[in-house]
Amino acid sequence: MDTPLHAYNDMPDDPAPDEGGAEYRVPPHNIEAEQALLGAVLVNNDAFDRVAAFLEPAHFFEDVHGRIFEAMSKLITQGHLASPVTLKGFFERDEALSEVGGAQYLARLAGAATTIINAQEYARTIYDLAIRRELIRIGTDMHNRAFDAPVDDAPGTQIMDAEQSLYQLAEKGKYEGGFQAFHESLKTAIDMAAAAYERDGGLSGISSGLRDLDQRMGGLQQSDLIILAGRPSMGKTALATNIAFNAAKSYKAVHHPDGTVEAKDGAIVGFFSLEMSSEQLATRLLAEQSGVPSERIRRGRIEEDEFHRLVEASRELQSVPLYIDDTGGLTIATLAARARRLKRQRGLGLLVIDYLQLLAGSGKFGDNRVQEVTQITTGLKALAKELNVPILALSQLSRQVEARDDKRPQLSDLRESGSIEQDADVVMFVFREEYYVSRREPREGTPEHLEWQAEMEHVHGIGEVIIGKQRHGPTGTVKLQFQADVTRFSDHIADDHLPESIP
Repeated sequence: MDTPLHAYNDMPDDPAPDEGGAEYRVPPHNIEAEQALLGAVLVNNDAFDRVAAFLEPAHFFEDVHGRIFEAMSKLITQGHLASPVTLKGFFERDEALSEVGGAQYLARLAGAATTIINAQEYARTIYDLAIRRELIRIGTDMHNRAFDAPVDDAPGTQIMDAEQSLYQLAEKGKYEGGFQAFHESLKTAIDMAAAAYERDGGLSGISSGLRDLDQRMGGLQQSDLIILAGRPSMGKTALATNIAFNAAKSYKAVHHPDGTVEAKDGAIVGFFSLEMSSEQLATRLLAEQSGVPSERIRRGRIEEDEFHRLVEASRELQSVPLYIDDTGGLTIATLAARARRLKRQRGLGLLVIDYLQLLAGSGKFGDNRVQEVTQITTGLKALAKELNVPILALSQLSRQVEARDDKRPQLSDLRESGSIEQDADVVMFVFREEYYVSRREPREGTPEHLEWQAEMEHVHGIGEVIIGKQRHGPTGTVKLQFQADVTRFSDHIADDHLPESIP
């Protein structure tokens, strides 16, 4: 006698005690939903297209159902018909299927199917229950590991691994995506243009606080990976901290009745400082905002009026939504997990990473640094799209710049340049000619020294941002003013725009 279809779902409603007295709890599942979905696909293979984007064989609670779904998937994707007849050959010697009726079970699945209209709902039910079972597994692993962890397995490492598992599950636990109608994309583009029209400065992205750079780029665009590269002492970190602070300082939010918060201007900023400590970064920002040189702040050589300026600047900085993580040696996976946590807990509109070469990949690459950097840049681009925020990542340049007469950097100067150039939406270079001119000072009193002085006056305090690549805008060079003692970039004022001096 054949096993009734519904009998396969007979499970105890209440947890039953096992021999040790502990309660045994059946993991969440829905056999009827699995049977209904399989039957719908067997009756009409078009139902498979509605669920194939997110449902996998591993999501089925009953193993034999997962194998049936996998077999149907192979047939349908190869352009064949998946039916009880065509599937029979796959399961002629399958003992698990034999226990519930063998090939006749496939026929009963098709016979009990109702309609394909609800196929997607059945699939989502199966998927959600699979995610819940995975949550239970992660929780059990956390529980067992905490009980039995050896001495060298630090609690911090356990927390980090648990967070990583949960974040990976959160990324898998989505069935959104796929194609969308063009009118939906068009609506998003119009909304972006409307927001730019209403925003100060008319920018579609987040303002860098630097007028000419914003005009060239339209601000820092959502989901863009922006690489800011330069040789040491060019001012990469200074420019990045300037942009981060300007964005955080101008942050304005609108709170909607449904509890959501929308940034109307500026951004909540996350800053990964892999090279400098948070105290060093804070000192830089204090110097920039107060106008008191950072060297004098560190040594305590400040006047009374400068101290008052420091106090005022620190008060202003305390209210700025800028969050710093100065942990060294982060992997791309850990960085992504911390960025997601920041967005969930505080919000996030801009992510800054100083700098890319100090990140590590999440696998074993041996001496193949190119592959490792490829994983890092690909991961950063994916993270920018996932969080829907611009990521500003700093990068070192190779030494070949120093060998040229013209020291202005090019795309080919990027270390491990292939993946960085390919994955980035924008590549910018910081260049200060003053740095190189100051290092070739001739002997004083010679004609060459007079020429050198004239050249120094011409380049003093001038910085350049060279936009070498931009997916949605022009390339070119933007001039900026640079004040070295307080590590501050500001808008460039040309000589012909200076006010006339009073005689």
